[in-house]
Amino acid sequence: MKVVIVGAGVIGVTTAHYLQAAGHQVTVLEKLPAAAEETSFANAGQVSPGYAAPWAAPGVPWKAIKWLASRHAPLRIRPDGSWFQLAWMARMLANCSTGAFERNKRRMVPLAEYSRDCLRELRSETGLHYEERALGTLQLLRTPKQMLAAERDAAILNHLGVPHELLDTNELAAVEPALERVAHKLVGGLHLPNDETGDCKLFTERLAAQLVQKGVQFRYGVTVEQLITRQNQIRAVVLDDGEAIYADSVVLAAGCASRALAAPLGLDLPVYPVKGYSLTIPLADPDAAPRSTVLDESYKIALTRFDNRLRVGGMAELVGYDRKLDPARIDTLKMVTRDLFPDAADPAQASAWTGLRPMTPDGTPLVCATDVRGVFLNTGHGTLGWTMACGSARVVADLVDGRVPEIETGGLSLDRYGRYSKPAAPNQANARPGHGHPAQA
Repeated sequence: MKVVIVGAGVIGVTTAHYLQAAGHQVTVLEKLPAAAEETSFANAGQVSPGYAAPWAAPGVPWKAIKWLASRHAPLRIRPDGSWFQLAWMARMLANCSTGAFERNKRRMVPLAEYSRDCLRELRSETGLHYEERALGTLQLLRTPKQMLAAERDAAILNHLGVPHELLDTNELAAVEPALERVAHKLVGGLHLPNDETGDCKLFTERLAAQLVQKGVQFRYGVTVEQLITRQNQIRAVVLDDGEAIYADSVVLAAGCASRALAAPLGLDLPVYPVKGYSLTIPLADPDAAPRSTVLDESYKIALTRFDNRLRVGGMAELVGYDRKLDPARIDTLKMVTRDLFPDAADPAQASAWTGLRPMTPDGTPLVCATDVRGVFLNTGHGTLGWTMACGSARVVADLVDGRVPEIETGGLSLDRYGRYSKPAAPNQANARPGHGHPAQA
């Protein structure tokens, strides 16, 4: 079977891995000149299934109001002039109840746990190394109220069978020794020992290089113009120069761009770009740095240890497709770094980055088939793309192959948002003459 994947981030490349392993002829299309050049470029480095949770949570609306006056607010909103932004935020607010939060977390954690297990299996099979560590995640709690929320999360984790441990202030240094000097600022933490870390870009680049050797075709610097269907079945992908690439199946793994590609097919993807930031800083004193990942619950910022670097990332902005680096947000990342690990690295030596994460209103990704035969979705992972990549890719590969996935996937489909429109009529226009129009196939 000929399968075209749109997008060469970690989601698209891992999808290519599992489809190639299943014996399919795979082509990956990417508008940028290399793999992992966008959202996968400099994320926080966490593979954190235990911390998988939606941003839509009880109390978030009130917090968002208070954050309006906060210099270091983890969430900022600026109107982008679109009705879609307003509709997306309304749907997110509707998911801020206790019941919705628990439902969405119960959908997300099993996929994330499965994904971590798939990553470990892939690593064993391929021999890939990407500065990985398997030392867990430590969520740092600064207030008694945060401790109460962590206790509620722990109850859900307990129900799902996810190993975890609530720690008081005096127990934090046993997990992260460098925190001993700042423990007085914290009331405790939630330790998730089965979480992992690693450089997502390095992983994606090295996996893509292996796939090239196995016959997967990567075409960089190409822009997908539209998907061509006939009788509600995918036929081809048309590039902006008019070239038509025939396909039996297409997987949309293009992050935020997946929405625009799906819309002409009558598929309304509630995927909005959520802007995040990161710093990458050379280590000055490895002993003063975290051993793995710590996550500051107050600022929603993760600090992750690579071999000789510290990756500091987080925050969320609903500002449309604005990719400008905001110096104030960079200052927040530097402030948290100095506050928790003052001697680990010099933020003045940092490289700054910003990227857009594709997020759904309920936080759960779209990992599913669609009403258009042969069109599959693998997008909407928000801040958890690296965490959920391998599991999502394996699920999609199973669906493309006609197999039943190994985990429950009902909550991962577009159907949970209702049926906004029927599949579009066959779109046989816009392919330029001389390029083999799919309607003639």
